[in-house]
Amino acid sequence: DELIVATGFRPDLGPLRELRVALDPALECPPVLAPLIDPNEHSCGTVRPHGAAELAHPEPGFYIAGMKAYGRAPTFLLATGHEQVRSIVASLAGDHEAARRVELVLPETGVCSATPGGSQAGGAKTAAAGCCGGPAPVPSTACCAQDHDAKAAGEPGCGCGGTTKTPELATA
Repeated sequence: DELIVATGFRPDLGPLRELRVALDPALECPPVLAPLIDPNEHSCGTVRPHGAAELAHPEPGFYIAGMKAYGRAPTFLLATGHEQVRSIVASLAGDHEAARRVELVLPETGVCSATPGGSQAGGAKTAAAGCCGGPAPVPSTACCAQDHDAKAAGEPGCGCGGTTKTPELATA
């Protein structure tokens, strides 16, 4: 006997049938968001930060956030979801300037995957194992060996763990 499970990668849109929702026909995400997350053009590290404006629907005050907002696109990052919710809450509270402002910063390394052969459960330590000279000595608050050495020398660190950078926008 053989069992093949093919559940697919698609949101359940059934609960939304009574609402005025606009969806991209290919990705099943908000139409304004579709070109920003299209997996044919982007990976999780190249999707620019976005918020309420890209997640809005024709139904007043209705937004889809998080992984469900990405429909079939596999480029979602949890940090992106946090920024989406921050922007949506600001919009619902009437602070449209805060809703438009992008506050998402992503780590320079380890954003999309863990080090090959490493455990995802290791978090930043797993991602850092392959960067900046290897893992930090134990015990340490550093993210990697270079971060440990920089902090020991009185510097702020190497920049791959505790410091974040704003992702650059992709240009066509």
